[in-house]
Amino acid sequence: MKAWIAFSNIVLKDIRTYYLKPPNISWGLIFPLAWTGMFFIKSGSGLGSIPALLPAVVAVSILFGTTSMLAVTVTFEKKQRSFERLLLAPISLELLMLAKTGGAILFGTANAFVPVIMAAFLMDMSEIAWAAFVPAVIMIAVASTFLGLFIAVAVSEVFEAQTFSNFFRFPMIFLCGLFFPIAHLPAFLKPVSYALPLTYGVDVLHGAVHGAHIMPYSLDLSILAAFCIGLFMLSLRNIKKNWIA
Repeated sequence: MKAWIAFSNIVLKDIRTYYLKPPNISWGLIFPLAWTGMFFIKSGSGLGSIPALLPAVVAVSILFGTTSMLAVTVTFEKKQRSFERLLLAPISLELLMLAKTGGAILFGTANAFVPVIMAAFLMDMSEIAWAAFVPAVIMIAVASTFLGLFIAVAVSEVFEAQTFSNFFRFPMIFLCGLFFPIAHLPAFLKPVSYALPLTYGVDVLHGAVHGAHIMPYSLDLSILAAFCIGLFMLSLRNIKKNWIA
């Protein structure tokens, strides 16, 4: 019971300290709104393009929201040595890091539904397979958060984490089937696409919104879960090696 009290208090502390600050709330709303407006309005295909663009805008909103916020929460606390005080909490390192990433997962999931709410005014949402869409959003948020954690524990400054994140985020935008199919990529780039976690989450979103998915939902979500576990374990290994004497 004490472990779960400590877990919930850490999550609530991060939400109050970082995620509920007016600049972060406004940024969390403005960023997906800007992406949504840019692609929905400037696509040149009218309202008929919205179902094809919605999965990509949702995924990008999650990716940038989670990785950007986690770069601040984890890297800043390590630099200010407040992370060391958290190690005194009566919980395991694994549960501690799940608590530190919980706020980012919630933030990314909330970001995802900003473009969904906008799209609801412009398209018929009744055809969306919500049973696949919602788990995909959550899994993308978890995978993106753990990717952000992996990056954050590898650097010592917030600006380094933000810069390093771009080496992962921007290739994902172009290689994960966000805005054009993987089948249209050059042959030598396709293996890279399937080595990126976002590819599998986006595939589920495309299938849930307009039926254009490549693999079965169960396979996509299973591979995405494997990426989540792998990134989390690698992050824990780096924390134990570099942050804990």
